Amino acid sequence: MTWDAEPTEPPPSSWEFPPVVHADDAGLVGIGADLAPGTLLAAYRSGLFPMPVGRRRIGWWSPDPRGILPLDGLRVSRSLRQSAKHFEIRTDTAFRAVMEQCGDPRRPHGWITKDIVSAYCRLHELGWAHSVEVYDAQGRLVGGLYGVMIDRLFAGESMFHHQRDASKVALVHLVELLRARGSTLLDVQWTTPHLVSLGAIDVPRSAYLEQLAAAVGP
Repeated sequence: MTWDAEPTEPPPSSWEFPPVVHADDAGLVGIGADLAPGTLLAAYRSGLFPMPVGRRRIGWWSPDPRGILPLDGLRVSRSLRQSAKHFEIRTDTAFRAVMEQCGDPRRPHGWITKDIVSAYCRLHELGWAHSVEVYDAQGRLVGGLYGVMIDRLFAGESMFHHQRDASKVALVHLVELLRARGSTLLDVQWTTPHLVSLGAIDVPRSAYLEQLAAAVGP
């Protein structure tokens, strides 16, 4: 599937999520359900995303505030533009490999399990999940990111790098793609100092939900 191909709508979820206003102070709305494509899409359309709670249970989260990266607010330094010239960027050519690198168990705070990799690979096959891959001059995968795209929303899930600036280069390319296709919302879930340095901001949950409704609406 390409970024512009029409995705395939899966069967609807057999689960119903609680309203996001029921989230606790950490942003956890509920625990349970499954990772079927229809469930994942229903979650993102509702302002939720999955992340494990413990080793076996799936939590559904809607933090307040919510991290987003305004598509007109990306900060690209001169040095980053120079770094980008040394990499080759591809899209949707190594989705599983990107996920597996993001889920490397040696990374701190790792949460991407084999079940999550399998679930998002199914979404990718249906045309909803996408990756940006960064290769060095020797053809090695050294950075990338993946996420879920629904209409004008891109829900970023994770990124990785093995060489300096590789994940930043992937993000710059992602923003360029989203701008070109008329996307309006880049969700990064929680801000980090790394993302803030690139232009990410926190917005109240209510503001995020308003932007989400506009992004996934008709």
